[in-house]
Amino acid sequence: MKKLLVFTFLSAGVALVSCNDVRREQGRIYMPDMAYSRAFETYAERDSAKFTTDAGDISDKIFYNNQPVEGTIARGEEMPFPVAKDKVGDTANYAASKLVPNPITMLNTTDSTEAARLYLVNCGICHGPDMDGNGPLWKDGNGPFPSKPKDLLGDPIVSVMPEGQIFYSVTYGKNLMGSYASQLSRHQRWMVVHYIKTMQLAKKASAATPAKSDSTAAKGGAVKK
Repeated sequence: MKKLLVFTFLSAGVALVSCNDVRREQGRIYMPDMAYSRAFETYAERDSAKFTTDAGDISDKIFYNNQPVEGTIARGEEMPFPVAKDKVGDTANYAASKLVPNPITMLNTTDSTEAARLYLVNCGICHGPDMDGNGPLWKDGNGPFPSKPKDLLGDPIVSVMPEGQIFYSVTYGKNLMGSYASQLSRHQRWMVVHYIKTMQLAKKASAATPAKSDSTAAKGGAVKK
């Protein structure tokens, strides 16, 4: 009986010691290249010629430029825009953007309110709260801008511009207007574009209604006589 108790205490002691022992060795690694990745500082110099191994120079085997793989979409982004920015002096992609439809075909009341807010925050300072180009930076010619921004409702070109081309301009910038890709997500940009196009169509409809009424009245008067 005593021998059994002694054996039991010894076994328990060995077990306790074994459980408290911290393993310092990680053992063998099946794929060391994946376990130990090459570290890069975000804004460090990228001179591939400086990367060498015991086997010699491997500069011709390394390419790293901090850019995402072409065709990938950032996490949380949606509604990819298939048209790239034109190179300097080229307008082919700008013209091709006319064919890109707005993935947002309708805005509910909440989204319409948000789109109007986003427009005022990001666009209204130049194009004006009423989209007439008379924003605080122009201010009837008394603002700091030397020339009036585009009238989104009255300009003969902008007022009929397709939504894809408006999105291109907002995303990459156009003329004196810079890109708003960092201020607005893709979804928000399409919302603002939809809001602008809705206001443009409403302006055209209100302008056509009086003309139609006058024509009807004139026709009715002639029949009355």
